[in-house]
Amino acid sequence: MAFRKIDIDALEEDALGQDELDFQEIGEPRPPHEVEDEVNSRSQEVRFLLQRGNAAGALSSALNNPPYGRHLEAAKARNTQTVMEVLNSIKVADVAQLVKNLTFEEQDVLMKYLYAGMAAPEQNNSGVLLAWHEKVIDTNPNSRASLDLSGRLSEIAGPGCIIRVITDRRTV
Repeated sequence: MAFRKIDIDALEEDALGQDELDFQEIGEPRPPHEVEDEVNSRSQEVRFLLQRGNAAGALSSALNNPPYGRHLEAAKARNTQTVMEVLNSIKVADVAQLVKNLTFEEQDVLMKYLYAGMAAPEQNNSGVLLAWHEKVIDTNPNSRASLDLSGRLSEIAGPGCIIRVITDRRTV
């Protein structure tokens, strides 16, 4: 038994549609071909930086200006692949220092890509992603101490990076 027989949301004039919400979040949408061209050139630049041994530059470049918005699934997948290539090519010992050198915005974007990678475990190495996740929350200066599941005292980015990523409407 339904309480309402009429869809009230369809009748209300000031209901926001998905396109209006996207405009508020990311501004004027760019044409998909333009975004895909930018992602492809960024991918080539990242590979060049990795070949030269500049892991910090490659990571920063890969996280710069991610494709946001609807109808950009190909560009999002390509950029996610590029970020995953960077994360997989960096030694575990170097991860903490690289994360410390990232800005707060870059840390948030990195966390978005970590969650996107964890959502597809058949395509990505979950062990590498979890190691990166641990370093992001350990090096976040806004973190506070908390007990983890094993009872050890660890630094967790409670209201910080994780909350901003989960509540952000812009997905990668």
